[in-house]
Amino acid sequence: MLGMARYPTLFLALLLASPALYAGFVTHQLDAKTALLRLLIAVPVAAVMLGLFRMVTRGYGKQKDEQAKRPPEEGTAAAGDHEPLRAEAVAGEPFPQRRSADNE
Repeated sequence: MLGMARYPTLFLALLLASPALYAGFVTHQLDAKTALLRLLIAVPVAAVMLGLFRMVTRGYGKQKDEQAKRPPEEGTAAAGDHEPLRAEAVAGEPFPQRRSADNE
């Protein structure tokens, strides 16, 4: 469903309701029933918040279907060859190469 019984959901609900729980059980400025009611209200609110977050981040880190199914272009490596691209970035003057004859 919305994942109301998941640990992250319950932890977020506890975090959201912590001021009411503190006021209800530690400082006694709030009735205990009211504090627990606020915790019960915080559980579905946290489930919706985390559900929206999961929905937004569901596709991150996955290849898109059109990129995965695209055939390789001519002159490039075959689909099974996954050799990393090697490149060199130079900013300014390159470092001089050290040779063993330079140290003598």
